[in-house]
Amino acid sequence: MSTDDADRPLTRAELRARRAAEEAAAAAPAVPEVPPADEPVTRSAAPAEVFDRAPGPRRTPNGGSEPSTASESVPEADVDLSPVPAAEAVTSPERPPAEAADAEIFDAAPVADAAPDPRLETPEWQPHPTPSPVARRRRFPLILGAVIGVLVVVVAGFGVITLLQGPRVSGVKIDAQSAIDASGTRMIITASQPLAKVDPKQVSVSPQAPFTVDTSGRNLGIRFTVPLDDDTNYTVTVKDATGTDKQRQSTLQASFQTPKSTIFLLQRNAKGDDTIFLTDLGGKNAVPVVQHEKIDDFRATADHLVVATEKDGISELLVMDRKGKNQRGLKLPGPGFLSNLQVSERGNLVGYTFTDKGISATSGRASILVTQSLTGDGDPQIVKIGDKMPSISQWAFVPDSSSVLFIDFSGALFVQDRADAKAAPTALGSAQTVEGISRGTYTAIVSRGNDLVELNLADGSEKPLAASTPDFGVPGTIAPFPGGTLRQVATRDASGLPTGQIVTRVDDDGKATKLFSVTGSDAIMQACPSPSGQYSAIVVAPKLVNNPYDQSLLPLPTTMQTHIVDTKTGKELVVLAGFDPSWCAQAPHR
Repeated sequence: MSTDDADRPLTRAELRARRAAEEAAAAAPAVPEVPPADEPVTRSAAPAEVFDRAPGPRRTPNGGSEPSTASESVPEADVDLSPVPAAEAVTSPERPPAEAADAEIFDAAPVADAAPDPRLETPEWQPHPTPSPVARRRRFPLILGAVIGVLVVVVAGFGVITLLQGPRVSGVKIDAQSAIDASGTRMIITASQPLAKVDPKQVSVSPQAPFTVDTSGRNLGIRFTVPLDDDTNYTVTVKDATGTDKQRQSTLQASFQTPKSTIFLLQRNAKGDDTIFLTDLGGKNAVPVVQHEKIDDFRATADHLVVATEKDGISELLVMDRKGKNQRGLKLPGPGFLSNLQVSERGNLVGYTFTDKGISATSGRASILVTQSLTGDGDPQIVKIGDKMPSISQWAFVPDSSSVLFIDFSGALFVQDRADAKAAPTALGSAQTVEGISRGTYTAIVSRGNDLVELNLADGSEKPLAASTPDFGVPGTIAPFPGGTLRQVATRDASGLPTGQIVTRVDDDGKATKLFSVTGSDAIMQACPSPSGQYSAIVVAPKLVNNPYDQSLLPLPTTMQTHIVDTKTGKELVVLAGFDPSWCAQAPHR
């Protein structure tokens, strides 16, 4: 613009622009405030400096420009520096050209109804995202608490149900193998709550078997006083069982299955080693367990085999497990010969009669009774009466105890507990033979003169042995079993001459049934019931006239057979080669 223009009168548009600029400058604050992003900027409200902040020269009301100064710049801030599209010029078709040119100053700013700049909008607030592991850690206590709560509710529910229903069976424990091998096996029934004392009248066992009862806390003990039958399902029922609060009654019932029986047998071999076999009652699964040059006798317990052998003409005693392993020798009282080998299951003892090798009419010990532990601990213990070591004609362990019943050479009968070192023998009168001792009753069958009596070893009382019906004759041997006896009788013709032998079963009420018989030259060597009396093992020497005896310290016929018979029916189940069945308390004496 030339100096000549200074005196030129201003146009109306220029006057309005100057007046507006001066008013805006007078009203503007020292540091202009930026309006919020959500409020549109109008032409009348925005001071002129707001529109002059863009880089470059600032236009003056006279149309000129002046350089930007640092004092007029906006303080630094984090702003978007990307280009912004220029606002379209607003023109009016009715405005004069001069006014339209002057209006460019105002048209550079956005109008009131223009869309707000997205860069100036305040972003919507959002929560900071929580890392997923933290979220899982926060959820775990809630889940754990919920699970514990559910368990508490369930346990409480079961507790309430238990109290409402009364006692229930929660566990059963029994050694079924031991139950068929020996008396005294205990069955433990565990209830869901402590039990009030159970009376034996509340308990029944099917099939029937004698028992005793004891109660302790949640456990109910059923002790079977006799061995049980093999391969049989037993059920124990307890009626009207109550908890210790005696509020609600319930019936407890538990069952168990007994295993099938097995039996050990001895086979002697004149041309080789003697062998002890273990076999089932079918005879098809015999397994050799022990082999030795000469085996005289053996006995079996639930855990051990005790075997009497010969070496250089004198006896040796070996003990091992039931598989024939872990053999060890037991010390004998000296060099000599043993016989009448027996074992005590309950006392864990072995017993035998012993005779010194160099015995003479004036020196040496003859048929003394010796007992010792199966473990081999300690020395052999010799039975004494006072200071003397009597010679023993017959003896037997009392079943279910560590006591011995014996008859000395003078015919005196004694009983003594061998587990008590201070216990002295108790005299029980005189007797000729000890036929057998019943399991679970401590009752012995002995002969006194011509009479057979049942002798109570606990109190010394006795009564005559009941005669059989029908009467098959005077028995030669008697073997007791739970519920009766096996009796071996010689049959005779009208003139009194022997014609054969029979084995009869005689029940406790005296009823007799013939089980087995032989005639001619066959001879019954031994008859033994199984532990429960379910079966009978009858040892026969066939054709005895042509069956020579062997040369062992316990000589017996060379050929021996064992017949297994059902004791109830008399049916023969199998015939096995061998003798000395483990069901017998001792070896045959002939």
